[in-house]
Amino acid sequence: MTESSTLQALPDRLELSAPASEEMLDLVHVLLEHLWQQHEEVPVAERMRVEMAVIEILANVIEHAFEVDAGRPAADERGDGRRFTITLGVTDAEVLIDLADNGEPAAIDLSRVTMPDEDAESGRGLALALASLTDLSFHSADGRNHWSMRCDLS
Repeated sequence: MTESSTLQALPDRLELSAPASEEMLDLVHVLLEHLWQQHEEVPVAERMRVEMAVIEILANVIEHAFEVDAGRPAADERGDGRRFTITLGVTDAEVLIDLADNGEPAAIDLSRVTMPDEDAESGRGLALALASLTDLSFHSADGRNHWSMRCDLS
């Protein structure tokens, strides 16, 4: 069973589909807090690792996947425009997260991600996410960017 199908099979998974805007970062924090309330067995260390990775990746999505839209009119009232969907779940052994967006297809090779030097003002998000998660994968397909994250429970 793939990570995504595992998530879909979880009866108490949480899912959010929302406009891709900075304001939504706070809403994802609330969603994560709700997940931790449902799963008090998840250790604090793993909670912190997951939250950091999710927020770093979502912030990158909001900043980079939609930068071609800068200066374009906002989405219309039908709900068109740039959006993301995040699904969160917990099994006995791991925290699973799927994040997808309809931003421009990204050319990301996670095997080439490294931590920038200490003087760099940006570029740490993916490196921090990779370091904090057990597994992180990315691919673009069918007009969507897909991130799959897994954090094993200790």
